Amino acid sequence: MRLRNVPGSRDTIAESPFTIKDETEKKGNWKEVFGNDNPIHIEIGMGKGQFIMTLAEQNPDINYVGIEKYSSVLVRAIEKQEEKNLPNLFFIRMEAENIADVFAPDEVDRIYLNFSDPWPKDRHAKRRLTSVQFLGRYEHILKKEGHVIFKTDNKDLFDFSLEQAELAENWELLNHTFDLHNSEYVEGNIMTEYETRFVEKGNAICRMELKQK
Repeated sequence: MRLRNVPGSRDTIAESPFTIKDETEKKGNWKEVFGNDNPIHIEIGMGKGQFIMTLAEQNPDINYVGIEKYSSVLVRAIEKQEEKNLPNLFFIRMEAENIADVFAPDEVDRIYLNFSDPWPKDRHAKRRLTSVQFLGRYEHILKKEGHVIFKTDNKDLFDFSLEQAELAENWELLNHTFDLHNSEYVEGNIMTEYETRFVEKGNAICRMELKQK
C-alpha cells in the first residue's frame, strides 16, 4: 500500500498534546501519564484511529495507547482527537519493534492488532506482528494472562499466525474464526476503516484471540 505524504504531518505530531514524544521515558510510568490506575490497552498499527477512538469513547475506565509508524496516517487520528479530546487516549509514532522499550513488564493488559502489514515475502516473516518474535516482545509488557486480539482479511497471514501461536510456548489460542461477521465473536465487534471497506466488498474477516500463559 502506497501512502500519500501529508505536508506538515511530522510538525503536527510533534506539537500535538495528544502524542507522546519521549515514549521511552514513560516506561513503567504510564499510570502517571493518565493520572489513574486503570488498565492499559494498546493498538499496534492503529491507522487513522477509528477503532481505538471508538473503544476509548465506550470504555472511559480503560486507558488506550495507539501506536502508528506512518506520520501521514497518524495525523488523521490527531485531527479526530482534537475534536473529541478523549482523556483516556494518547498516540505514539514509533516502530513496533521497540515496544518493549516503551512499556514495562506487566504494564499492559491487552494488545490489539488490526489488519497488520502481511509482509508477504518469506524473508520478512519475522516482521509480521503475529510472529513468534513479536509474541516474545509482547510477553515482556503484558500482564500474565494478558490477551492479544488479531483481525485480518489476509488468509495467508492468518494461517501463518495460527502456526506461530502453536509454536509459541507461553501462549494459548483461546479462539479463532475465519469468518468473523458470521460467527459468535461478532457481538461487540468494532470495525476499523479497512474492515468496513472489506466487509462492504464481501471479504471474510479472520479473527483470533491469544492469552499469555
